[in-house]
Amino acid sequence: MTRLVDDETLERSAVVANRTMNRERCLTGSNGYGRELGMDVLAFLRSRASGRRVRWLDLCCGTARALFEASHQLGDDAEIVGVDLVGYFAGPPAPPRLRLVTGSIITWEPDRRFDLITCVHGLHYVGDKLGLLSRIPAWLADGGLFASNFDVRSVVLEDGSPAGRRLTSALRAAGFAYDSRNRRISHRGEAGERALPYRYLGSDEHAGPNYTGQPAVDSYYAALT
Repeated sequence: MTRLVDDETLERSAVVANRTMNRERCLTGSNGYGRELGMDVLAFLRSRASGRRVRWLDLCCGTARALFEASHQLGDDAEIVGVDLVGYFAGPPAPPRLRLVTGSIITWEPDRRFDLITCVHGLHYVGDKLGLLSRIPAWLADGGLFASNFDVRSVVLEDGSPAGRRLTSALRAAGFAYDSRNRRISHRGEAGERALPYRYLGSDEHAGPNYTGQPAVDSYYAALT
């Protein structure tokens, strides 16, 4: 039987603390946010400005190189927040409108809403993936966008079977869009928490490589309906 660990234990594990998926990623290029998320982050933020300051939250931001880039290009027009468990941030002292937070995205709570929330490959290393996904829409400003990499195969039921189509149906019913080909999940619309019919049981830190070729984490759930 698979040995499951809780989120606190998981975050101390080597596969999470030493992850390299997003450490040096830039905004553009072959290893950039645009390629991984299938969107132009700067263009989206500028489209939301309309004479006001836009807000971007990046979860599992790594060294935050992409956030430094965006902050320098957008200047005072954008407020940017990056959260990462490790906290090895790059660059000189952060610009005034860039705030970098060291902490767990499982327990961290924002004090404002955001026009854009991203998580580039970070969900691969989260224990309670569905719990986090259910909370993120409440962090969005009305009409805001959440975009992240997500592999539905990393969600496993208590008997060891994949959650599969039942999970994707539940996600879509909650307002999420899931792109199975590119393994991306997104949400856009009115803000508010989205309940998902699953109870978190724990995670397998020894699940092995996922589609990226990097070691990742499988999350186990009991289906409630």
